[in-house]
Amino acid sequence: MAGRSTSRRSFLKLAASSTVAAGFATSALAGSRTQLLTAEPLKPVSPNDRIRIASIGMGIIAYSDVNTALRVPGVEFVAAADLYDSRLVRVKEVYGDHIFTTRDYREILARPDIDAVIVATPDHWHKQIAVDAMEAGKHVYLEKPMVHRVEEGPEVIAAQERTGRVLQVGSQFASSLIFAKAQELFEAGAIGRLNMIEASYNRNSSLGAWQYSIPPDASPETVDWDTFLGNAPKRPFDAVRFFRWRNYSDYGTGVAGDLFVHLFTGIHRAISAKGPTEIYAVGGIRKWKDGRDAPDVMLGLYQYPETDKHPDFTLALQTNFAHGGGGGTVFRFIGDEGAMSIEGGTLRLSRRPMRPPTEQQLVEGYNSVFTFSEEVQRQFVEQYRREHPTSPPAELDESIEYRVPQGYDDRLDHFADFFAGIREGKPVVEGPVFGYRAAAPPLLANLSYETRRPYAWDPDGMKLLS
Repeated sequence: MAGRSTSRRSFLKLAASSTVAAGFATSALAGSRTQLLTAEPLKPVSPNDRIRIASIGMGIIAYSDVNTALRVPGVEFVAAADLYDSRLVRVKEVYGDHIFTTRDYREILARPDIDAVIVATPDHWHKQIAVDAMEAGKHVYLEKPMVHRVEEGPEVIAAQERTGRVLQVGSQFASSLIFAKAQELFEAGAIGRLNMIEASYNRNSSLGAWQYSIPPDASPETVDWDTFLGNAPKRPFDAVRFFRWRNYSDYGTGVAGDLFVHLFTGIHRAISAKGPTEIYAVGGIRKWKDGRDAPDVMLGLYQYPETDKHPDFTLALQTNFAHGGGGGTVFRFIGDEGAMSIEGGTLRLSRRPMRPPTEQQLVEGYNSVFTFSEEVQRQFVEQYRREHPTSPPAELDESIEYRVPQGYDDRLDHFADFFAGIREGKPVVEGPVFGYRAAAPPLLANLSYETRRPYAWDPDGMKLLS
């Protein structure tokens, strides 16, 4: 099982022989140093090996995805679909008049010159468009969360297995150098036996709280409102719901589906986990009382079972959209011999193993021996000396800091993996099974928040138990 104890010597050997890193820089602290992680450069491809992509949805994330995809050699952007006319105009302004645009994503799927699609729509359309695209022979880069409702996951998995198309879920921590390094360290036992993980994804801005701008021309004439609603409850045109859809459970998956999914992705990658068995969440709308039904504060508690990859442990997740101390993402993997923290592009590993107390600590420290009579203290010390003939070694605590290079983009690595899967027929890092296992616990957190009760989940069979 991963998480086994390692000695100081093996720890130092591990630190000096990374498979994804090169070059130590010694810090001023004893037993501490910094290491720069490196990534494989992207390889050129033949002009005949071009992959043509389209994006279904052209909002904020779509531009980030398209621009990143175009940095991978041999990728060409040819078409886009969106339900707001001005976005279709903007696509041509940015990428050229040759880009085919449409309101109807089915026209994208019908084009034989398109090999793959990016699905960057509101969450309630993810399952249907992904399945339709694979059935049409397209490979799919599907933005997270993979599905809107827990019960939709098996249908996406089945469609991918049936069609053989490549499906990559767009949560880029799965491809990150930082989490690859965390996995290497964890499997080598650098933190000892894992017992708890803490992670948070906080924000402190109105835009971070999904108060997206609403254009002055938004109307039933410029927006295909009926198509947007899809399987959601019917209601009159509402520009706020269309442009700020993440605030509403009819179309989005709240803070859990948007941000907890990233946390689960990184955690599952680092320790090769399949998911929790027990789920409970609480939260509320504390700041953004603007008609939304998605909470802006959420805490999730998850219990993970022991597997051949990791021991049983407890996971605590947090999201706060009005965090006055600032935003950001932080992970802490805590074991009985050390801890790993990940923040931004930096991983810090600290080892402070629990050591047997010295004789002096026993009689002078925070211990009950000093409450014994002098004669009993003498007897206790003599017995301790017999049972512990040598003093505990005075080992130094160790710490190592790992950093990604300046400008590193794990989203680029994620897209490179997607296109390599298409070209080479190899499995991607976040296929539908991985993506569903990262999405289901956050979706169940939403359900727990709504019903105020815990839920039981089967991470192997990917089934809701109760």
